[in-house]
Amino acid sequence: MEKDEYRQQIRTELDRVVDFWLKHSHDTEYGGFFTCIGRDGKVYDELKYVWLQGRQVWMYCRLYRTMERFRRPEILEAAKAGGAFLRNGGSGGDSWKCAFCLTRDGKAVKVQRTIFSECFYVLALDELSRVTGDVDMQAEAEQMLQQLVHWVRVDPSGLGRLRLPGDVPTSSMAVPMMLLCLVQQLMEGRGQEAEQRHGELGAWCVQQILQHVQRGGKAVLENVSAEGAELPGCQGRLQNPGHALEAGWFLLQYAAQRGDGELQRTAVDTFMELPYQQGWDQEHGGLFYFLDVDGHCPTQLEWSMKLWWPHCEALISFLMAYRRTGNPLLLHRFAQIFQYTFSHFSDAEHGEWFGYLTREGKVALDFKGGPFKGFFHVPRCLHMCELILDELLAGEGR
Repeated sequence: MEKDEYRQQIRTELDRVVDFWLKHSHDTEYGGFFTCIGRDGKVYDELKYVWLQGRQVWMYCRLYRTMERFRRPEILEAAKAGGAFLRNGGSGGDSWKCAFCLTRDGKAVKVQRTIFSECFYVLALDELSRVTGDVDMQAEAEQMLQQLVHWVRVDPSGLGRLRLPGDVPTSSMAVPMMLLCLVQQLMEGRGQEAEQRHGELGAWCVQQILQHVQRGGKAVLENVSAEGAELPGCQGRLQNPGHALEAGWFLLQYAAQRGDGELQRTAVDTFMELPYQQGWDQEHGGLFYFLDVDGHCPTQLEWSMKLWWPHCEALISFLMAYRRTGNPLLLHRFAQIFQYTFSHFSDAEHGEWFGYLTREGKVALDFKGGPFKGFFHVPRCLHMCELILDELLAGEGR
């Protein structure tokens, strides 16, 4: 396929995905969004997950702000209603700790001892503030980020975790990745003042992510010690190719913003090409969900399944890397992943994507949304890839 053919297919798919969520996910009675949605769009559970509420607000606002065809009143109003629901029910108040799960009308059901509900609360409020001009909302996002930094870098007790004598402090790559995502969100377009406020945190996040490169640069491990050393056992050997690929494009963006050629090479060679080579299933195609660096069978029951989001991250990574380097091998990687992803995950009958396939590529779970899958990875991938292809084709005079 030519680049303009990829762009047209991606554009069409993005329109279908957006239409699916506009049609099926809005709760006009209580506000917010249903995310437990079956294959045909029917709601099968009314619980609302805070991180998915935040993701959907962010995604609607990003589409509204950056793509002319989505600058529609219904999208802006849905984002504003979702933001109001999120602030009323999902916010943590004086403790800053957000709920993980809410009832349909916004009562807290469950709290997780992690930072991820709060992270997507920050993303949602900052992006919503950009399309509404609400400076108080943007200030709240900044305040929440400072609380997250305190929990991660100073005192985690506010997360509610028990400190057990045998529990060795570890560094999960998800944490600095997510904080780097927030830094890039809050700094976008805000100049030197934002750099002064968040530059040190961004550099710290990059340094923490790079500590997960182990085995002499031959492996990206999901968990390392607090000092950046390899951990023993299954936890220490765990690899998540999709997470490494996502970290790759986070690092590539950071490197491009700062003109850091060495970091760009690391992002492409270590966080993209290496996880792709190790994670691609040579027999059935697609990316494994988990791997063990020493070749043991991972203990995660879903390790060999093919999930939607690692393939989304791989598409973004290789297309972004091709744009930055012009290396045709990276465009070939994108093409291979594109063919697998669009032929296996996309639902031509009802729209949107399936999220969970067997190793052989058959649909294992046919719902379109659940506690972990909402309006985020698929539209973010399609949105970013369309914009990158626009740039590439404009550079070619097309």
